[in-house]
Amino acid sequence: MTEETDNERQLVIQRIYTKDLSFESPNAPTIFLNEWKPEIDVNIRTEINDLGEDNYEVVLAVTVEAKHDERTAFVAEVHQGGIFLVKGFNEEEKTPLLSIGAPNSLFPYAREVISDLVTRGSFPQFVLQPANFEAMYAQQLAARQQASSETH
Repeated sequence: MTEETDNERQLVIQRIYTKDLSFESPNAPTIFLNEWKPEIDVNIRTEINDLGEDNYEVVLAVTVEAKHDERTAFVAEVHQGGIFLVKGFNEEEKTPLLSIGAPNSLFPYAREVISDLVTRGSFPQFVLQPANFEAMYAQQLAARQQASSETH
């Protein structure tokens, strides 16, 4: 490998995988006897783990909970993981790549798993709407800055 190649910027998806998934429908089958007018709560979060040698694991966790008349209809959850090689970027550039770019790559896989789990649970199709990871990252930065200013 030449010196020029060593300094080249790289963002490479090494692997995408399902790290964990679960589905539960604690009130089945009686929940199916009611008219379907659920309240849906979606929670999305990410975790970044440094694996060394410029490799990072990013885990996108998506939880969808549906309630009907205060009773849980279903809870579907997936932890979609990916290993990303991030080379040649400084820390200020690397953090947004891992906090925005990597979750954007993982999201379609998580969306498919959630949709499949809900359908297999015999509920109407559920399509997870697009997530704005850039806005989520901006909120995290603002929260960290506020916490930092409150401690000083």
